[in-house]
This record gives sequence, structure tokens and C-alpha cells, in this order.
Amino acid sequence: MIPRYARPQMEAVWSPQAKYKIWWEIESYAGEEMARLGKISEDDAAAIRRIDTNFDLSRIEEIERETRHDVIAFLEYLAEKAGASDIRFLHRGMTSSDVVDTCLSIQLNRAADILIKDMEDLLAALKKRAFEHKNTVCIGRSHGVHAEPTTFGLKMAFAFAEMSRNLVRLRTAKEEVSTGAISGAVGNFATVDPEVEKYVCDKFGLSPEPISTQIIPRDRHAMFFAVLSVIASSIERLAVELRNLQRTEILEIEESFSEGQKGSSAMPHKKNPILSENLTGLARLVRSYFIPAAENVALWHERDISHSSVERIIAPDATIALDFALARLAAVVKRFVVNRDNMQNNLDRLGGLIYSQNVLLALVDKGLGRGESYDAVQRIAMDTWTTRRKFMDELVADEFVSRWMTKPELEACFDPDLHLKNVDFIFSRVFDCPQHESDRSN
Repeated sequence: MIPRYARPQMEAVWSPQAKYKIWWEIESYAGEEMARLGKISEDDAAAIRRIDTNFDLSRIEEIERETRHDVIAFLEYLAEKAGASDIRFLHRGMTSSDVVDTCLSIQLNRAADILIKDMEDLLAALKKRAFEHKNTVCIGRSHGVHAEPTTFGLKMAFAFAEMSRNLVRLRTAKEEVSTGAISGAVGNFATVDPEVEKYVCDKFGLSPEPISTQIIPRDRHAMFFAVLSVIASSIERLAVELRNLQRTEILEIEESFSEGQKGSSAMPHKKNPILSENLTGLARLVRSYFIPAAENVALWHERDISHSSVERIIAPDATIALDFALARLAAVVKRFVVNRDNMQNNLDRLGGLIYSQNVLLALVDKGLGRGESYDAVQRIAMDTWTTRRKFMDELVADEFVSRWMTKPELEACFDPDLHLKNVDFIFSRVFDCPQHESDRSN
């Protein structure tokens, strides 16, 4: 991932130094357990532990250009660094995938912890804005067309509920991908004791893979990237809503615009929704990584390496991009400006047509058939669309409607509070749900 979209903590998870440090730790822990089992001496295990972990990346790369094998290059570098005879039991009975796959699980586990924290921060921001605007009335839209009043707080509560589900999914995906394998060439422990695998996994907080062939099965990884893809889609759903609400014709919210910021190289007046647009682009990228992850599941026999090149790209890129996107979305949510006046102007834009269903139901309650009531209200509503007169005035003046309802009864149908009566109920279902563990401390 390019530096523009990389945050230091997540980038560090995928650095070459971090990877080699994990590789060394796996080898060192394996040696410790082999010594306990009497397979090698304590001195042999101690020699592995004493290796200096300030790795010379250029030297490892130089060896790899000759060996064309990254793990062998690393092992030869360690032997060169520590003395081949002193660490002759390094990697004893193990295969490359024991190191590489277990390392990938550790990195994905650590990346997931960062993403979980990101999501908890986002949920806190969404909750705060939801309660801040719990009763801020705005127009709800279906098909992009004005429908009925809702509240801006409900929009934020909807996003909170969706991201809460995603947090549960991510925690489950983290658990599923957090397995290690130290099982030898074809996974049958012919040359390495299962206790070595258990010891190494315990040291890293992993579960031993029940059956690993030579590799950890890639359905686990596919599920992990599937969850990242769903989270990305949820980010985009909210980003698209925020982008639309910033259109000039709507302008119900605005992204924060700092002093000295420029919106356009040509037009000095521009304030563009660039952060929300950026989130849409990042979501597309993260989502695209799921397909190759799913295609990695089907490998030849006990293993091949067709998955390797894919994972070298998608594992760091997907987690780095999603980390950036979640942090950016949280910042957008915390800082966007709500234009209450424009929300009210948009509510009034259609001259009261947004209360047509209330009138329809009131006529039905008066004893008029639903079909006849619908036709009457629609007839007047369509005339109001054309004439741009007030819907209330048209209803009061209509001879048919006036036979069924008085003006005060019609006016009661135009009360926006009718659409807020169950907001508390919805909020209690969203924010009091036991599922939302991250919300309990906020």
C-alpha cells in the first residue's frame, strides 16, 4: 500500500523487520519445546534464542536472489550470522509453511486487533452524533425522492447498528484465522512433535490447526477477507449517504473545511466532499481483494504456492487500506457540520406533500375505503406537484376531502412529531442491545 493511505501502526505489522522477527520467534519457540522434549539440547535451543534480531534486510535479499526461496534465504542468513554449527538444529523437522503460515496468522491477528479498535472508535463517534441529532428532523428519501420525515439521528443509529454487526463479524473472523501449524512437510507430524506446534501456538495466542496438510486451509483466510469486504461495503454505504447530503441542492451536512484548505484548482468557491469520495474509492479496493482470497481456497493436493503471491499483496494492502478508511470515516463523522436550516428548507420544499400518507390513513380511519382514499389524495398530490401550491390548501379546498375531514383534522396530519413518536423505541433497540459490547463503556 502506498504511504498516502498507510498509518504507522498497521504498516508496522507488515514490515519486513516485523515478519522476520516473527519468523525468528517461531523458530526460537520451536527450539525451546524441542529441548524440553529432549530432541535437542538446551544449549542448542539457547543458541537460537541468542541470535541478534536486528536483521540486515539487504543481505537476506541478496541471499534470496541466489536461492530463490525466502525462508531458505532467511535460514542461511541466520546461520551466517550465528554460525552454522552453533544453530544446526534450527528449523529441525519443520517446513517453510510452518513458519510462513503461522506468521501470517499472527500478522492477521494483530491487524484484526487494530481494526477492532478502529471500529470501536467509529462506533463511539456514530453513537455521539446519533444522540446529538436524535430528534433533528430531516426528510427521508426513497429512490432519491422525498418520502416522509425522519431524523438525522436515526441515520446515524442505522450506521451504528450496521457497524456493530460488522464488529461481531470481525471478532469472529479474527478467531477463525488465528490458527498456527507446525506439522511438517505434508502435515502429518512425521518429523516434528505435535507438542512443538502446541507450544508455539500458545506463545502467540493461536489455536493449533486441527488438520493442516502442509498449509493452514485457506477457507479461514477467505472468510477473513470476506468480512473485510463487508466492512468496506458498510463504509461505502455511509460515505455515499454523506456525499449525497452534501450536494448543493441538498446541503444538509458539510465535511469540515480547514483554514487554508482548497477545494478546486480552478474554482475558489468549491468545497467538495473529498473525504467521503475517498472512502468510496478505498472501499472498492478492499472489496476487490475478496475474490482472489476465495480463489486461494482451491489448491493442489497438500499444497501449491498459487496462493502465496496473492497473500503477499492482499494481506497488507487490505488491512492497511481498511485501517485508514475506518479512521478517516470516524474523523468525518466526528467533524461534519449539520445544517439544520437546510434540513427544514428541504422538509418544506414540496409544500407538505410529504404528509400524504398521514392524510390517506386519516381518511381511511374516517370510514373511506383505502382505494378511494388513495385515489383522492393522489389526485390532489399530483396537482400540487404541478402547481407548486400548498398541499394543505389544496386539501381544504377539495370538495370531496372536505366532506370527510375538517381543516383542524387535516392540519393534525401535518405534524412532524407524528414521525418521531417511536424514535426512543428504535434507539433502545439499537443502543441497548447486548450485542453492542463496545457501546457499554461509552
